[in-house]
Amino acid sequence: MTIRTGFGYDVHAFMEDRALWLGGVRINHPAGLAGHSDADVLIHAICDALLGAANKRDIGFRFPDSEEKFKDIDSKLLLQKTMTLLREAGYELSNIDSTIVAEEPKLNPYIPAMQQTLANVLGVGKDLISIKATTTERLGFTGRNEGIAAYATVLIIQPV
Repeated sequence: MTIRTGFGYDVHAFMEDRALWLGGVRINHPAGLAGHSDADVLIHAICDALLGAANKRDIGFRFPDSEEKFKDIDSKLLLQKTMTLLREAGYELSNIDSTIVAEEPKLNPYIPAMQQTLANVLGVGKDLISIKATTTERLGFTGRNEGIAAYATVLIIQPV
């Protein structure tokens, strides 16, 4: 059996008059995130971690912001396409560990829905998906409420 790890990171600035999506769940907040797609930083970090683990480049290579077909796309579709690519290469997800960094909004009430949504998209049990939320104690761009960042690590396996 082959076991591989991957790491992903993403960041987006806040943008007025846009919905905020994190982990595939719409979050009640007055501003969303700027980006070519729906700018779901958590899903983007997970996609990068999965792609990196399988040595399949990154989300910008696979789903470039220069392509109109990805404009305002639901990031859950990008995650679904990413997992299909990995499964076609013989990999399966073992687990995800992720952290969202944001001063606001408070995310703990949304985490169970994010876990279930991601589990449904990936076709795995929600017990394989860890999501944590933290702040930077008002330091840096996230601390100044300028945007949100997310980190993700994954473990994938390829049975022999």
